Amino acid sequence: MFALKVVISNEIGLHARPASLFIQEAIKYSSHIDVIKDDKVYNGKSIMSVLSMSAGKGAEITIRAEGEDEEEAVNALVDLIKRL
Repeated sequence: MFALKVVISNEIGLHARPASLFIQEAIKYSSHIDVIKDDKVYNGKSIMSVLSMSAGKGAEITIRAEGEDEEEAVNALVDLIKRL
């Protein structure tokens, strides 16, 4: 299991288009991916789950993955969040 924390800096947060981009990246990996916000765990490969987090600008989330490509997946998703 590998996890990293990241703060959302995007003005609109992780909603609509940014969430869609996040899911598109997450499904490239075979690892199970979770996103954790406020001690609640969300499925990192489900658009409905990611949208339900209501992760706005300034929110701190943890991206956690478990599987063969866990580190690669988490690093790519953190990089994506930072670029949005």
